[in-house]
Amino acid sequence: MTFDPDYNIYNPQPLLIVISGPSGVGKDSVVERMKTRGLPFHFVVTATTRARRENEVHGKDYFFVSKEEFARMIEQDELIEYAIVYSDYKGIPKQQVRQALASGKDAVMRLDVQGAATVRKLAAEAVLIFLMTESEEELVQRLKGRKTDTAEDLSLRIATARQELKRAAEFDYVVVNADGQLDQTVATVMAIIDAEHHRVNPRKVNL
Repeated sequence: MTFDPDYNIYNPQPLLIVISGPSGVGKDSVVERMKTRGLPFHFVVTATTRARRENEVHGKDYFFVSKEEFARMIEQDELIEYAIVYSDYKGIPKQQVRQALASGKDAVMRLDVQGAATVRKLAAEAVLIFLMTESEEELVQRLKGRKTDTAEDLSLRIATARQELKRAAEFDYVVVNADGQLDQTVATVMAIIDAEHHRVNPRKVNL
């Protein structure tokens, strides 16, 4: 018996997945819960010049570097994208993403809205997922509840978040991360990734 070579069209490709949204929507929580599910993906760690917060681990949550080291990374063209976010630099190391995709694993990045837009320009086939709260008021309350910013910084975060909410249409998917519904949010994100792996014409990312 012979088979049509076109019959076996299921050929999933490693995806470049961007989890984004304004401050306070729960990007970190979603990614951390995804990690605990044991999914075969590589989390791309962002380099930042901001100070390490309590409970954050260097090399796991972020690469915490000096502004001098970050400047060297820019000069050596080691970053996919970088930006100034609330007076500090953040950037994505290229080599991490390339190695993950070459290994056949999905590469997951947690980025602000500005960073997600930059990645879309560089890799049009990236999957961009926008997280948001059920309402703008809920987002503001989450930001106020952090109690990690000065009054001036908080005002800037709120104003920025309100503007970023208006950019949801630039993304492929929008997922509401409601209070107390983290597992449902993660399940929705995982369903999106699973569906993307079943596309007849798979996305192929080149960086």
